[in-house]
Amino acid sequence: MSPSRPVYSTELGRLCPGCGAAVNACTCKRSSAPVGDGHVRVRRETGGRGGKTVTTVRGLPLDEAALLAVAKQLKAACGSGGTCKDGVVEIQGDHVERIMAWLTGQGWKPKRAGG
Repeated sequence: MSPSRPVYSTELGRLCPGCGAAVNACTCKRSSAPVGDGHVRVRRETGGRGGKTVTTVRGLPLDEAALLAVAKQLKAACGSGGTCKDGVVEIQGDHVERIMAWLTGQGWKPKRAGG
């Protein structure tokens, strides 16, 4: 049996299971691991957004900081707003072709997903 260790501290809050430090001061770099699977998919979605259209990019094998940088560059290339949530880049509006061209120019091999 492995020795038990705390997962929460009233002083620090949630603790990282890897290093035992507070999650926001984690030293084991668990959150910097690439999120995507390498298959870059670009898709137009409207579900759950009150009828608004967004273009999503999934599968980029980048850490969180690099993904935020790509999201910023895509927003500038499309002249639109957007965000990065849970490893998915969301750009407001229907920009599938423009995003696919930009990703191809950056050396990725994107695939159009959905309909």
